Amino acid sequence: MKAWRNPYIVSFADAVADFKTGRQTPRDFLEQCIANVNQYEARVKAFVTLDRKAARKAADESTKRYKAGKPLSMVDGCPVGIKDIIATKDMPTQMNSPAFKGWQSGQDAACVQALREGGAVIFGKTVTTEFAIGFSGPTTNPFDAARTPGGSSSGTAAAVGAGMMPVGLGTQTQGSTLRPASYCGAVGFKPTIGALNLAGVHPLSATKDHLGVIGATLEDVWRVASQISLGIGSPGYGFMNGAGENLPLAVQPQKLIRLYTRGWTEIDTNTSETFEDAIAALSKAGVEIVSKDNDPRVAEFEAAIERDVDTALDIVAYEMKWPFQDYLARYGDKIGKRIHGLIDRARKMSPADYLAVLEKRRAIRARCRELATAVGADAYVTLASSGPAITGFEFSGSRTFIVPGSWLGFPAFSLPVMHADGLPFGLQLLGLDHQDGNLCATASWVMKALSGD
Repeated sequence: MKAWRNPYIVSFADAVADFKTGRQTPRDFLEQCIANVNQYEARVKAFVTLDRKAARKAADESTKRYKAGKPLSMVDGCPVGIKDIIATKDMPTQMNSPAFKGWQSGQDAACVQALREGGAVIFGKTVTTEFAIGFSGPTTNPFDAARTPGGSSSGTAAAVGAGMMPVGLGTQTQGSTLRPASYCGAVGFKPTIGALNLAGVHPLSATKDHLGVIGATLEDVWRVASQISLGIGSPGYGFMNGAGENLPLAVQPQKLIRLYTRGWTEIDTNTSETFEDAIAALSKAGVEIVSKDNDPRVAEFEAAIERDVDTALDIVAYEMKWPFQDYLARYGDKIGKRIHGLIDRARKMSPADYLAVLEKRRAIRARCRELATAVGADAYVTLASSGPAITGFEFSGSRTFIVPGSWLGFPAFSLPVMHADGLPFGLQLLGLDHQDGNLCATASWVMKALSGD
């Protein structure tokens, strides 16, 4: 298959060697990003706030450290965009909500603190949907301005896809890191639930919110996730499996479990054929593909997902009661209709209902682990979206392929290796909880195998 190549991306990981030799400086790299902002931002509309002055100052300080041979960390000098539900001490955090227009926390979220302390250049705040679950912002797809950039981490994904920065932070409760990464031709990473510290990130669902990373390359994503993990830790969790400056060594998977799920009814012929080409290429490279077509255990697992996956939104709705019930009382119609609807959904649930949906999730997690172990599979493989970005902005696209992974809370990557009609979409790899580094090693090999590198 002919893999997708994004003509715009800029990779921090690729530039670090030049920083160390002096062939390029962090300020030079930042200016490349700013030049792309100046060229594309008017069309893409990825940022809510940009602070070029502060970014240049931080890049100059990083340049001095590299010249002295003393970079602070694996992300020193890396421009990073911050989704606008994540607190920053020097820029407003407005949640794309009129109720929070101009609101400023006065302190950094834990993840932002870890990045700043490592010398990262906090470049700006990126557009989100309302509270990461409501109405969309103004961002467009970098490859077609008439198409959506995806879900709530839209600004981060579009900015990376257009080469305006190498990496940025997003979040995922349902599909908001992997789907926009898929649509915008970037790498998306949703770690195991709890692996990255969420303090200072506006909450939706305490047991489903993930801090995610979207970047130009797998190494860019891994560096930023690792810096957040090792720089601040995660209360009660510890540190992300495999976290470190170096990308885990690529390891060929022996077996991958292919998932169809109901999403297969949503995709068009071009998407289906391209995905089949990717599966065929993996098989040709020596990976055994296990699916419901050749193993009844997979069919049984998919049936279990299909039966209960819609309860994932029940969990979100129930866990949104704080603070959104208060927001509705205080701000009324300043809060969007979708959030009103979710709180209505929560009000209809009893404590017993909530316990029941938590039990369904516990059961599906156990089945997912058991199936992978029984089959001897390294990961699950499916699509990261139902094909390329759809036209329009009212609806940001189906989450069907990605909600199961969010429901499980297991790590997943969207890999930008496929395209149809000149537009990118991602291959999703879903792993087991607390095995993020192992999944990254698999993802690294898959990227190389499908890219022909």
